[in-house]
Amino acid sequence: MGTLLRIARLTLWLEVILMASQGASAAADLAAGVAVVDITPPLGYRMAGYFNERLNTGVHDPLHARALVLRQGDRQAALVVCDLIGLPGDLSRRARRLASEKTGIPAANILIAATHAHTGPLYAGALRNHLHDAAIAREGKDPCESVDYSAQLAERLVRAIAQAHAAARPVRVEAGAAEQLGLSFNRRFHLKDGSVRFNPGVLNPDIVRAAGPIDPQVGILLLRDAQDGRPIASVTNFALHLDTLGGTLYSADYPYYLEQSLRKSFGDSFLSLFFNGTCGDINHVDVTTKDRLKTERIGTTLAETVKAKLPSLKPIAAPNLDVRSATVTVPLQQVTPAQRDQARKDMAYVGTSERSFLDQVTAYKIVDLELHGTTHTALDVQVFRLSDDVALVGLPGEVFVELGLAIKRGSPFGTTLVAELCNDTPDYIPTRKAFGEGSYEVVNSRVAPGGGETLVEAALRLLRELRPPTPRDEPR
Repeated sequence: MGTLLRIARLTLWLEVILMASQGASAAADLAAGVAVVDITPPLGYRMAGYFNERLNTGVHDPLHARALVLRQGDRQAALVVCDLIGLPGDLSRRARRLASEKTGIPAANILIAATHAHTGPLYAGALRNHLHDAAIAREGKDPCESVDYSAQLAERLVRAIAQAHAAARPVRVEAGAAEQLGLSFNRRFHLKDGSVRFNPGVLNPDIVRAAGPIDPQVGILLLRDAQDGRPIASVTNFALHLDTLGGTLYSADYPYYLEQSLRKSFGDSFLSLFFNGTCGDINHVDVTTKDRLKTERIGTTLAETVKAKLPSLKPIAAPNLDVRSATVTVPLQQVTPAQRDQARKDMAYVGTSERSFLDQVTAYKIVDLELHGTTHTALDVQVFRLSDDVALVGLPGEVFVELGLAIKRGSPFGTTLVAELCNDTPDYIPTRKAFGEGSYEVVNSRVAPGGGETLVEAALRLLRELRPPTPRDEPR
């Protein structure tokens, strides 16, 4: 009995120490640092976003990596967003590891996201490899790649995180959400023939109804200097595809105009970090009208919505920084040897009119699957807790909006931001329902049906770990 009593006392003492350390961390001041690094490639680089070869001819606005480092007590985290179409998993892992070695921030506590801008470089994947190899076969070298952009990008991501880490100072954070209508539209539609098609055309008389919802929520975080209350940075989260510009000039697309508009209110040093919401099936095209939303209007409208909400944002009175992450194994789609052989042949016709669009997409998808060389892929899900009411979820890939909405509905946090294209680019992640309906996003998906729902389950589990139910949550 004496031994059992000593064990019980020791257990109680350890629990008291753990609770005290957690309380001390939660009571500590929240510090934050921000930094921005130019990641614009050289002129003439191939551009991403479409299936034809498109060479850059200039710069509309530079591409950047923006970093936000958070620190409270002994806990640290970093959120980085890049003006790129995506970020390969191997590059992300390398950058996160190197940044961790340089700053001490655990690699698992670093999130690197892409905005999915279609006016940045094509520097990885099956299409880049195909065009690169063709250039070498044709000319003995690839004149479009004057630098190793992947290596350059990894170094600059580390630099951005290190600079933000060094700049950390006490801050106050305010959080909330606004509603934005009129900018985003589900791009998949049920047609009269019973099919579902993406982008069926403006004023198409065969359209019956949209095949899914939108997410009109604009998640907002505002960081103020703790000393003078001056706004220093914001995080905006909204679900809308970044394919509003096109052309051959480098550009951050509408987040550029979002930041420019916010800077008119807060000064040129103000930093706007835009994290795209789950928008694999969302774009800016209203099929009921011929009027097309322009890039600048989208960005400035979103900025006005953010600014209008700022007076009613809630201060985070008790910050409680923490991070949870999980690696989930998701099955990839499987193809036959005959399909692989056909895909290799059809890659020669990608970007031409000699194969149908979906045949080109199929060839590209199959060849890209070969790069994985496995039947499954490991995907990271991260959750960042800022307080007992505010959290941010990071998911890989172009995630369908219904999956992001499911996370928000099930989250125990009052304000939950959900960002896609974090740490990896496994392309489209549709719902099980969408796999049954077909069309472009399903054809261009790598994961097998159910992969998206697996990510949702992992995110909700992590959210519940970071905010388990308390007596105050019980209904009265």
